[in-house]
Amino acid sequence: AGGHAAVFHEQTVAFGWTVPHPSPRTTIHDRFRAIAALIAEALAALGVDARVGAVAGEYCPGDYSVNARGRTKLMGVGQRVLPRAAHVGGVIVVDGAEDIRRVLATVNDALGLAWDPAAVGSVCDEIGGVTWDDVAAALIAAFAARFAVHDVAIDDATLERAREMEGLFAPADGNAEAVAEPA
Repeated sequence: AGGHAAVFHEQTVAFGWTVPHPSPRTTIHDRFRAIAALIAEALAALGVDARVGAVAGEYCPGDYSVNARGRTKLMGVGQRVLPRAAHVGGVIVVDGAEDIRRVLATVNDALGLAWDPAAVGSVCDEIGGVTWDDVAAALIAAFAARFAVHDVAIDDATLERAREMEGLFAPADGNAEAVAEPA
């Protein structure tokens, strides 16, 4: 889901929310508004001046981006609509905005997309000392305030398969790099 390049790395929180609906095309904007408000609420609980709306020059622009102070994008969101459900997914940048800027400079240049690197932000840029776990906990709390949330353990076979697949996506030289993919 999404429109332009989005970047995921160890200091981003990727999320997905699947919603059953008999006619999901009729409620696309409702889901966008709901998830953007939920993310803004979660980040505000941490002390971020989180707002919903596009930021001038942002990468993968969207009306439902969550930003800090109206200046830097912290979260992008996309949606895939199926016949009886929708999947809403996105990424929150906790830290490492400089890595995202570097990757997007290369990708957006190759794609001929205009954007402003200064529009890339992170939660850590806004409030120091916050961790990935803090952001994930705030996100879970915001979801739990609206929906039934259940902890589910991932079985050993699934974890082993994930470890096996990790090598397919790791850099050959072992140096971690932020990777951009079409959203």
